[in-house]
Amino acid sequence: MSPTTVDVQTAYGPVSGLIENGIASFRGVPYAAAPVGPNRFGPPVPPKPWSKVLDAHQFGPTPPQPRLKGKLGELFRNPVIPGDGYLNLNVWSPDVHGGAPVLVWIHGGAFTTGSSAVTAYDGATFARDGVVCVTINYRLGMDGFACIDDAPAPANRGLLDQIFALQWVRDNIANFGGDPNNVTVAGESAGAMSVLTLLSLDQGLFHKAIVESGSAHIGQTREDAALITAAVAARLGVEPTARALAAVDIADLISAQGEVSDDVTTTADPQRYGASTIASCGMSFMPVIDGDVVPQLPIDAIAEGRGADVPLLIGTAVEEFRLFIVPTPMVAWPGARPFRTRTEVYGVPAGFYDRYAETNVEPYARNAPSGIACAALTDRMFRIPTYRIAEARTGIDAIATTHVFEFGWRSPTAPNALRVKLGACHSLPLPFAWDTLDNPDSEEFTGPNPPQDLADALHGRWVEFVKTGDLAGWAPYNTTERPVMTFHRDNKPGNTIVSDPRRDERELWKNELNPS
Repeated sequence: MSPTTVDVQTAYGPVSGLIENGIASFRGVPYAAAPVGPNRFGPPVPPKPWSKVLDAHQFGPTPPQPRLKGKLGELFRNPVIPGDGYLNLNVWSPDVHGGAPVLVWIHGGAFTTGSSAVTAYDGATFARDGVVCVTINYRLGMDGFACIDDAPAPANRGLLDQIFALQWVRDNIANFGGDPNNVTVAGESAGAMSVLTLLSLDQGLFHKAIVESGSAHIGQTREDAALITAAVAARLGVEPTARALAAVDIADLISAQGEVSDDVTTTADPQRYGASTIASCGMSFMPVIDGDVVPQLPIDAIAEGRGADVPLLIGTAVEEFRLFIVPTPMVAWPGARPFRTRTEVYGVPAGFYDRYAETNVEPYARNAPSGIACAALTDRMFRIPTYRIAEARTGIDAIATTHVFEFGWRSPTAPNALRVKLGACHSLPLPFAWDTLDNPDSEEFTGPNPPQDLADALHGRWVEFVKTGDLAGWAPYNTTERPVMTFHRDNKPGNTIVSDPRRDERELWKNELNPS
């Protein structure tokens, strides 16, 4: 049966969507003007209104970004849709006349890659279950997060885009069948870090939050962000100003940005790129503590009670950092010294590498230097920061609930010559949370025949939380029992609550990464 069309009015003009299998979809809807010309490095501004019905039947342009290299490029297939108007969003609705709860998704990609057109983010799976799903684009890399100290270029333009999109949702989503008073914002990786940053700003634009594989400990100082901007400008042979950078061809800008990002990862040199940059474990672009948009490190603001009235569902994969080592030549490095040095530069305390080696924490490549580093960096970057957020929120009066989970099913995919497996790595939970295991791109991560019952469980819990803000039979986190819902822990069937999983690792960090 061919899809039918449906028209909806927005604040800027009417849009036409498609109805297929009972779900209305609207793709490529502008929420802000194209970030070109005078808008290039400025804050987002409204699009020019239109009167003729805008065809929203296909994804709109995607943000300019580099192509991922090597095996990561095979694992992540980011569509490229050319065009300037990439500050757009997509909406899937079960009924444009309803009043359904709303999920707004912020994609990941280290603040340099990704888009709302990634096939894994199929909002129809949420609309099918009674949720209006919105996925958004935002500016990336230099355009979104470079600190450029001249007018009219505020820091954190990518975050400002996200805020602008949430304001669009507040003002328009009722016409798409969504309830503007029941909005959940969710994200993974850089998207999860964005969600936590937005939570710490406490602007009242959403009512619940879901964080998959994030950290509230990530934030660049203005000084360190300026070092990255200067390094990119130097490679281009221009001044680090908005005018000079805007005059550079976007392909050349992205190429120079990529060269600097590679250098940041390769050298991990805090003298050259700043301690707050290196503390991100390899990212060059991220939210900037600018004293204006982001006044302080998100974990500190959360510990002070910002966002305390927003129920939070937060979790990690068990072996997050395997994604960043297993598909690379580092998996084959035989010696411990480079891994020990790198983990310490990334903020793992001296001696922890050896402690992790003693505990046999890795099921794959047990005691191999790469496996030990993966375990230590998973805790440094993701698991311990997740616990710190949950702990901080339990210490605040009149707090909304915080539910913590971990994803433990291990992928059999082995993207390297040694056949070392990805395991329960970063990004693996996404096709389960979105219930898109049948997407051909998902098999790159999951291998053949991943467990559908796990997708049913994780996706079902996300839907339950979006609808109610509560989770039946799942106790909120506290610092006594420390309940964590484990989804297929150690590949054992079923999903159960475990008190204080991986206690030895958690206690190893008891004096580290606490809010300042």
